[in-house]
Amino acid sequence: MVAVKPQALNKNLTYIRFRKLDDGVLVTNDVGRFLYLSEEQFKNVVQGKVGLNPDLVDRLFQNHFLYGRGYAESMAAIFRTRHAFLNSGPNLHIVILTLRCNHTCQYCHASREPMTRTEFDMSVERARTVVDTIFQATSPTINVEFQGGEPLANWEALKAVVEYAEEKNKEARKDLAFTLVSNLSLMDEDKLAFLIAHNVYVCTSLDGPKELHEKNRICSHASSFDATQHWIGRFHEEYKARGYDLDVFHVDALMTTTRYSLPFWKEVIDTYVALGLKTIHLRPLNPFGFAAKTWERIGYANQEFIDFYKRAFDYVVELNLGGTELIERMAAIYLTRILTDRDPNYMELRSPCGAGIGQVAYNYDGRTFTCDEGRMMAQMGDTMFQMGEAGQDDLTTMLESDPVRTLVVASTQDGLPHCSTCAYKPYCGVCPIYNYMTQGDLMGQMPTNGRCQLALATCDHLFRYLNKDNEAVLRIFNRWVAVKQRQISACEPY
Repeated sequence: MVAVKPQALNKNLTYIRFRKLDDGVLVTNDVGRFLYLSEEQFKNVVQGKVGLNPDLVDRLFQNHFLYGRGYAESMAAIFRTRHAFLNSGPNLHIVILTLRCNHTCQYCHASREPMTRTEFDMSVERARTVVDTIFQATSPTINVEFQGGEPLANWEALKAVVEYAEEKNKEARKDLAFTLVSNLSLMDEDKLAFLIAHNVYVCTSLDGPKELHEKNRICSHASSFDATQHWIGRFHEEYKARGYDLDVFHVDALMTTTRYSLPFWKEVIDTYVALGLKTIHLRPLNPFGFAAKTWERIGYANQEFIDFYKRAFDYVVELNLGGTELIERMAAIYLTRILTDRDPNYMELRSPCGAGIGQVAYNYDGRTFTCDEGRMMAQMGDTMFQMGEAGQDDLTTMLESDPVRTLVVASTQDGLPHCSTCAYKPYCGVCPIYNYMTQGDLMGQMPTNGRCQLALATCDHLFRYLNKDNEAVLRIFNRWVAVKQRQISACEPY
């Protein structure tokens, strides 16, 4: 639906967006406030008859849908809070330690290299150069995220980054955090001790029960599932032994959905619960790298994933209502934007997106990219999203480069057809590189855009829960968006 023009309404009504949802109409505004109105109530709003219903007038005023005393100041303060990420510069720094990996996952997007190809490792010297570049960032917070390949295959470079960053931070005094995204198969007790001692947050991949996981994630020399299960348990044992709160200190995991996964939504969730995991991130396949080549074997229609997600999400809610705590991370990210004014530090749900201005990806060879998706495009032969090279270009110059400027324009929703008038604009965002990869256009064609369709379906499903006004469900959702002491932007998509 198109947004209603202010001049077509009562003079006190602000600019609104709306979406027909079941028997009513969801109304939103630029600061994320929302109301679910009956069709009759919405008709009265559109026709300027809201004054006939004092309760409705009060709801509209309290949620900034009506102009009044202090309106501009209040709206400005909320808008400033919701867009505070624009003031600080990139805080997520993705470091690709190696392209080598001991897995051959069906959906691998990283253009992996065999374990023998050490020329695809980041050297210790280059790792230190990357850290120097990272500390040029103006953000008071720095999250260094180790990816690969399998980052544990280049352990010396990982240690070098952690130790050198900690040394530099004695003077810089930033809020410094580390995240390791690993399949855990190369973990050992010494590595575990180092990671815990240096407060490195750990994220892994778990696609469900053993048979399903190992059908998706193939490891030639050992059981991928057994290694993942073992080291999740060991980390949790160590956290518990040290007296850490397991609601805050725990291993997170990502679940990638293939065609093989679709019938097993319940078994996937049950596996996470059985392993004591606190969160699950239900993700669709992405179009980058090997997955694009193997789509006919492991892919599915967008609606098939939407149906899978809804069933799995409903089961997660059911478990929570029964006392088993498990967070579905994608929903929690959207709910943070819906129920609070905080930014969940999720780069793809920002306007503009986080490419360059919120995150930077550093390849093993020192080349820098706007984001990890931009780096993956380079692995596929398209270097359009390269910003420069660590050690040769300073960070400010790279952040002012044409790729960053282009992606900022392409991901600012106010200038995008369909997005600018969508009811879910305050909670959503676009990924121009996804659009470029799937539709050949950075701006994207949203009516046929798979990512847009998924966002609409996810938000529809969440608002159906919210509109039921079930207090028990609302308590669960509010718990999901609560600020944790150790909240790090890890385990993001793709």
